[in-house]
Amino acid sequence: MVVEDEPDIYEVLLAMFEMWGIEGVAFVDGEEAVKWIDDVDNGRYVTEPPELALIDIRLPGELNGVHVGERLRRSKRLGQMAIVLTTAFEFTPDFIEEAIRRTQADHFIKKPLPKFNELQGVLENIIAQRRAKSKGSNTH
Repeated sequence: MVVEDEPDIYEVLLAMFEMWGIEGVAFVDGEEAVKWIDDVDNGRYVTEPPELALIDIRLPGELNGVHVGERLRRSKRLGQMAIVLTTAFEFTPDFIEEAIRRTQADHFIKKPLPKFNELQGVLENIIAQRRAKSKGSNTH
């Protein structure tokens, strides 16, 4: 899942996912992403849930990436997916720390995003860690 308002970035990310054999879904603003999450939670969109959300913190409209991440964490169907926050904007370290805390993000990546192979490695590690955490919590 990609929530990114820059078409060049989300198109590259979706192309990368396709090369990895992953079907991606992209949203250009927080409202669109939250509506989709609501639809998934209400059974209006039945599909294999994504394992990862790559969310730009700064988005047009009322709902920024932090709002989207918080809504994802409350989702009954999507709440366990890995969340990676991104931004090119120079937020304060305190703001970034608070955004990570509020969204329970697994990782933060400053833009520009890393090169293809490096980004793939980072995202695969995050997904693997999230799967391991999920398996661990299912056994208790």
